[in-house]
Amino acid sequence: MSTPIAALDIGTTKTCALITELTDAGTLRILGAGVVPSRGLRKGVVTDVREASQAVAAAIEQAEQISGFKIEAAYVGIAGAHIQSTNSRGVSAIHGGRGVIQEEIDRAMEAAEAIAVPHNREIIHAIPRTYILDGQEGITDPIGMVGYRLEVEAHIVTGAATSIQNLVKTVEGAGVKIIDLVLEPIAAGGAVLTDAEKEMGVLLADLGGGTTDIAVFIDGSVWHTVVLPTGGVHISNDLAVGLRTPFTAAEEMKIRYGHADPYMIAEDEMIDVTAFGEEGRRTVSRRRVAEIIQARIDEICQLILTEVKHSGYENLLPAGVVLCGGTAELEGIGGFAREALEMPVRIGAPRDIDGYTDRVATPAFATSVGLAQWGLRQSQGEIGAASHRDGHRRSNPLSGLLGWAKRAFLPG
Repeated sequence: MSTPIAALDIGTTKTCALITELTDAGTLRILGAGVVPSRGLRKGVVTDVREASQAVAAAIEQAEQISGFKIEAAYVGIAGAHIQSTNSRGVSAIHGGRGVIQEEIDRAMEAAEAIAVPHNREIIHAIPRTYILDGQEGITDPIGMVGYRLEVEAHIVTGAATSIQNLVKTVEGAGVKIIDLVLEPIAAGGAVLTDAEKEMGVLLADLGGGTTDIAVFIDGSVWHTVVLPTGGVHISNDLAVGLRTPFTAAEEMKIRYGHADPYMIAEDEMIDVTAFGEEGRRTVSRRRVAEIIQARIDEICQLILTEVKHSGYENLLPAGVVLCGGTAELEGIGGFAREALEMPVRIGAPRDIDGYTDRVATPAFATSVGLAQWGLRQSQGEIGAASHRDGHRRSNPLSGLLGWAKRAFLPG
């Protein structure tokens, strides 16, 4: 039996721990899952290390009890409004006109990474988008090709150093070592997108609790990433304010009765909700609930459209948009988003998994499964091995992240 692979998705509203293994067929088997409400996070960023660590420990305990395995190290997702990205280009000379070797690719990537990064930020990923050899564009794997000048176009993702450190302290406070930190929309994309979508051009929107994480994939690689500070929590808050009901009741209402299209709800359909004051409970129109939800979903769609136009990839997404995350499970959201975005839209759920799937084969667990699949690919040598192992991380939580990231997306 293969060595179990653990993944931790520490989100604004839920913390999920997965324990998985590689099947004989080369797919991912879910052995155990632990899901608990998150604590100590706001908009995807740790605000209370102790509270967040307790939630992580509780999720891990659940997964361990179900699987019978103990989690000692895990692949951990990172997101939050502090995430930023930019594109860069690096050049490396190829001596003697011989075939390109890995050392020359590394030099080109190092040149691409030599950008001005503020002292309070760290590079999380340096992802090669495409290579150019002696002016020939569109090369995905230059190893062995003959030339004199190698260029790489790279996508650089950075995060706030303090946010990264607090995430590391949260996980280690729960007694778990971090194997790799992985940007969550990249992980989710690996779980729900098809190769054809990533080749043609597609936008992944992970509609989480506190944020909407976006990744644009073109020609099989990540070209653009951004985190928008709006998510499912804001929908629940809108319902709580608009209907004068406690937040917990609004959250439950969203899950049980929520719909993104008011016109699909009968005008006379009423629901009972918890109310403030002496009345305790009162009746409201379900269509009114849907109108409040639609207004926020429309805002998120407009933010996505604005980001697409700002990125310059507006006409490069023939595969449209794939929605995942817990908010993507709202009834009617696919149809509404299709009209609002004026692009093909589908709801994405994790693919190619078996085992304990009744709980995790849903859009809400795209990131969790994607993190485990990332670990699976790394164990098979498809992704460069991490350099920030135990000793590095104890002395400096950020040490080695750059060295790993620059190899993470190199063709293997």
